[in-house]
Amino acid sequence: MLEINSLFYDQWVPLDVLVNVFFLYSFVGWCMECVVIRREKGAWENRGFVRLPFCIIYGFGAMLGYAVLRPLMGHTIVLYIVSAMGATAFEYATGCLMQRLFGEFWWDYSHKRFNYKGMICLESTVAWGFLILFMFHFLHGFMFRMVLRMPRYVSSALAALLLVAYGVDFVHSLRRAFQAAHETNETQDDERWSL
Repeated sequence: MLEINSLFYDQWVPLDVLVNVFFLYSFVGWCMECVVIRREKGAWENRGFVRLPFCIIYGFGAMLGYAVLRPLMGHTIVLYIVSAMGATAFEYATGCLMQRLFGEFWWDYSHKRFNYKGMICLESTVAWGFLILFMFHFLHGFMFRMVLRMPRYVSSALAALLLVAYGVDFVHSLRRAFQAAHETNETQDDERWSL
């Protein structure tokens, strides 16, 4: 019987290892987003939903992407195409969900060529494919080996701390985002009535 923990790595790993690798991917994604925005806008900006330095969409994308695309690992071209399209679909679905929940999504590709509704663009699709190839051939194994080197009690404590800290930050940030969306809707309604 295949256990869920072995879907994400070559061998069974404890749950705390999965949690720590998830947050490691989330941190790397946050760093990558900050660097890209710095290059594009010329200023540093927190690219995460929460105040902590994590973009969990990267954690989910990397872990789920690896589990789903793992059978394609020996077929580089197919892996590239499927992962580029899958990551773009994931980005689009996330943008639509954010639009529905908060009235906006927190990136904008409308200034890039070959974009769709500012949510996805060809440049990012191409980049996602290369990023996922890099993840499969280098990053994923490296991250697991790094986390597996930690003493078990440290890994367990860190996973618990990350989950609690992120959970508290997420609830606070979610409340703040809903409040901002509600205030924006009220302002737009007031402006309509004043016309």
